[in-house]
Amino acid sequence: MDVPEGLRYTQDHEWVKVNGTVGRVGITAFAQDQLGDIVFVELPAVGASVKAGAAFGVVESVKSMSDLNAPVSGRVLAVNGALADHPEQVNKDPYGDGWMIEVELANAAETNALMSAQEYADSTKSAGH
Repeated sequence: MDVPEGLRYTQDHEWVKVNGTVGRVGITAFAQDQLGDIVFVELPAVGASVKAGAAFGVVESVKSMSDLNAPVSGRVLAVNGALADHPEQVNKDPYGDGWMIEVELANAAETNALMSAQEYADSTKSAGH
């Protein structure tokens, strides 16, 4: 399973890539694989506030509907509008074109509580996945 270095991961299978005071957020390859074909993504509006651990949107697949939980707190600076017409991008490229939101970090130290790539990979293996 693809688990890129340089990102931080949640137990709920979201990732964040921090660049200065901005974090780009999406779901992991593991998550999209478990969900199956993604058919709809609901994202917040630009300017909305998100809180670490709280739902910021929904992803719907042919199998189920799941909340998207923010890995960090902050204000939404951008949303990936392409997902409205092409939600399958999350399946094709979860760490690239399938990104979901960009957040101005309220507290960069929150990322310290998230898992490294190795920790996340180990957690998916130990959970029997």
